[in-house]
Amino acid sequence: MTVPLPMVFIHGLWLHSTSWQPWTDLFREEGYDPSAPGWPGDPDTVQEARQNPESVAGYGIDDVVEHYAALIAALPVRPVVIGHSFGGMIAQKLLGQDRAAAAVAIDAAQIKGVLPLPLSVLKATFPVFRNPANKHRPVSLTAQQFRFAFGNALAEEESAALYERWTVPAPGRPLYEAASATFNPHSPAKVDTDNSGRGPLLLVSGGKDHTVPEAVTRATLKQYRHSQAVTDIISFPDRGHSLTIDGGWREVADTVLTWLGQQGPETGR
Repeated sequence: MTVPLPMVFIHGLWLHSTSWQPWTDLFREEGYDPSAPGWPGDPDTVQEARQNPESVAGYGIDDVVEHYAALIAALPVRPVVIGHSFGGMIAQKLLGQDRAAAAVAIDAAQIKGVLPLPLSVLKATFPVFRNPANKHRPVSLTAQQFRFAFGNALAEEESAALYERWTVPAPGRPLYEAASATFNPHSPAKVDTDNSGRGPLLLVSGGKDHTVPEAVTRATLKQYRHSQAVTDIISFPDRGHSLTIDGGWREVADTVLTWLGQQGPETGR
């Protein structure tokens, strides 16, 4: 009997891990063994996370990486890791450390070495950077801020509904760590992009994303130019940062499934 391949989904800032449920249901039906654990400090539900925002305060990129690395170490084989936004950065770090069989990074946050900084990124992240003390605090988005950062490619009603269903406070520290990566040789945002022995990587971008514009994802691809391992990119031109949770999520998920099936027995069903 074939043991299903483990798959670990990693959320980003401002979304709860349960937002991955449609994906985990689909990938289970397709023969994988998916799970979507939260970040360190994350409560089990959206409601609990909103009621206890301090539970996530102060956690940084390395804390999150080690949290998921410990979970992965308990699995029978290396999993496929799929991450969105900062979860996409975490997925790349885990792949570069050879902790994953393959990785999919969807609208992934900027890793060290990626220099483009479109104005929309500054506006999307302003709720954190407006106050330096937010580095050590949890930060929440308003519905209007979510609309710009996540739901700009959606009808206003859908953006508002997603905000009410999935948004939670997020730690400010990862954004400060990523912002200072250029000046820190030991930045937590650094990824081993030269690793030629790692598993395959798929970068996914949304062409209308304000938080991680396509220019950022394409600059990320260039960081892997010295690696001989598979590094692919797929763009959804009309999609924003909400592409994993909005009404078009299935198109993205099916694209990921197809790509994984093309990578060989270590990542196929």
